[in-house]
Amino acid sequence: MSGKQYKVIIAGGGTGGHVFPAIAIAKALQRIVQGIDILFVGALGKMEMEKVPAAGFKIIGLPVAGLQRKFSLKNFILPFRLMNSIWMARKIVRDFKPDVVVGVGGYASWPIARVALRRNIPVLLQEQNSFPGLTNRMLARRVDKVCVAFAGMEKYFPKEKIFITGNPVRPEIKNVSNLYPEAAQAFGINNNAPVILVVGGSLGALTINRAIHAALPLFAAAGIQLIWQTGKYYFEQAEKAIEDYPDQNFKVFRFIERMDYAYALASVIVSRAGAIAVSEMCLVRKPVILIPSPNVAEDHQTKNAMTLVNSNAAMMLTDNEAVLKLGDTITELLGNENKQNKLQLEISRLGFENADETIAHEIIGLF
Repeated sequence: MSGKQYKVIIAGGGTGGHVFPAIAIAKALQRIVQGIDILFVGALGKMEMEKVPAAGFKIIGLPVAGLQRKFSLKNFILPFRLMNSIWMARKIVRDFKPDVVVGVGGYASWPIARVALRRNIPVLLQEQNSFPGLTNRMLARRVDKVCVAFAGMEKYFPKEKIFITGNPVRPEIKNVSNLYPEAAQAFGINNNAPVILVVGGSLGALTINRAIHAALPLFAAAGIQLIWQTGKYYFEQAEKAIEDYPDQNFKVFRFIERMDYAYALASVIVSRAGAIAVSEMCLVRKPVILIPSPNVAEDHQTKNAMTLVNSNAAMMLTDNEAVLKLGDTITELLGNENKQNKLQLEISRLGFENADETIAHEIIGLF
């Protein structure tokens, strides 16, 4: 790169699925472009206002917010929040003078991208899900590039603007197969018995927790080991539940810090179907049973899951089916080695390594 100091605004957030990929992209840009100046723009009160500074980046918050689905007086002030956010976005873009704006989805992405487009500043969108969020759908026809994680996105974005890059994921989960011996020691796992890894997100997932609780007798009878991340709300119930099985290797955690170890040990993974979780599992290359959350916007977790299911790369149960069927589904899968091998092969085809740097290079191409 030349001696010029390049400037990039990364706008959006609201959830970890938006925020953590954005931070990964920013760090990749720093590695590649010496002296690059990166400014984040987020929504006041959302998690990016805490996570981005913790990662070492500057952030400005906009008062923009989304429509409340139930009747709320907050909906009446939304137009004023949006106008104020657009006014602030104009000032931010005018003062910072970015070379490129990156929109990662979420409330704050739209005002900044809109202002940038009006000033003929290049805009790149990063879409994490197989069904795009409203902000990215609204912006797609006017931006320069759209980086996506799933094939078949021509339904939503202009084909000539799409770059299939994958989603940025934690670098430590890329080579988990090498970690088995130390992971087994750290978790106290017996090498001779299969291991179910259960993850419902950082806060847990009530349906998945109830389904695993109900399946404990089945796991005990089959000699299955369990690594169970419950989240904080179900942890005490789960701890009490496994007391009935003192001779079984059932491990319960509020939150698993070393997910690379947990992935390394897993024979089968049970998970929600958030975009980043799905992207990680494609790199981990283990058989997966997905239980999409029904409580997310536009049911995008089901669409993420079906992208894998339609490629024979994962199994899926609906949230309503999980409590009755999950235990049997797990034990049947563990008893079918051919099915496991097929799932591993097909999910491995969908993984993208170094997505953060791939997206960073697409941004640099717009300088």
